[in-house]
Amino acid sequence: MALFSSLTPVFIAIICVLIGVILKKTNGEKEKSETKSKPLSRPWVDEDLKDGTDHHLEEEEVDEEWQGLDENVAHVPFFAERYSEAEMIKRSQTFYELLNKRRSVRFLSDEPVPREVIDNVIRTAGTSPSGAHTEPWTFVVVQDPYLKHKIREIVEEEEEINYKKRMGDRWVNDLKRLRTNWIKEYLDTAPYLILIFKQVYGRLPNGKKKTHYYNEISVSIACGILLAALQNAGLYTVTSTPLNCGPQLRALLQRPANEKLLLLLPVGYPKKDATVPALTRKPLEDIMVVM
Repeated sequence: MALFSSLTPVFIAIICVLIGVILKKTNGEKEKSETKSKPLSRPWVDEDLKDGTDHHLEEEEVDEEWQGLDENVAHVPFFAERYSEAEMIKRSQTFYELLNKRRSVRFLSDEPVPREVIDNVIRTAGTSPSGAHTEPWTFVVVQDPYLKHKIREIVEEEEEINYKKRMGDRWVNDLKRLRTNWIKEYLDTAPYLILIFKQVYGRLPNGKKKTHYYNEISVSIACGILLAALQNAGLYTVTSTPLNCGPQLRALLQRPANEKLLLLLPVGYPKKDATVPALTRKPLEDIMVVM
């Protein structure tokens, strides 16, 4: 009994040490797990510009039976026009030369542009492929001077903060050679602003959410086709991704919560005294690998 009494403090000390080791190991694993799951800090990434595939639907909200396409959709014969090799080379060269003239123009005239042209280029963008043919895009065309100016106010307010605080010295310095800043006069002067929203999910007839697969990639492809269509029509733009403006612009334009701003395009003719940076494009051998 006396021996047990003398050893009791030793046992208590050992138990305390073991408890301390266990707690330390548990806390370390918890911190490691939290660090691993914590996203990288990227202040230049707008919530509205994140890939919509990150938007997970609750299991009970997903309709497993129907995602918007009829299971029995008809398949019809496809007939394609085929050109001779000489005609193919000529057409591809001509199209390249047309798009090689495309430049990002920040000095846009207020000269009117036929509305039918805008309708046609957006129709063209709407021919883009999309994940499971969900067509997850909305093109908002703004021509009202009041709305254009409100958009400019929102964008310039946030862009000034971006340049001074969010973007960092490296990004700001990289933009200096392009002579761009947070002043966006073209948002007032361009006859049209086209704001492209990605629909991160859709709605089924029963009101449940419908998955829009690869929505950001799909809408980005549509934007590329839109840029080509604008160039083909003789119109110019500058691709603008106004960071941290998405929620305000969505509210201003009364867009639903499932639509996230991806791109803003001012569209019009260049001013007579417009200038662009003297940039060159990478040669073919730097952008293509043949195996």
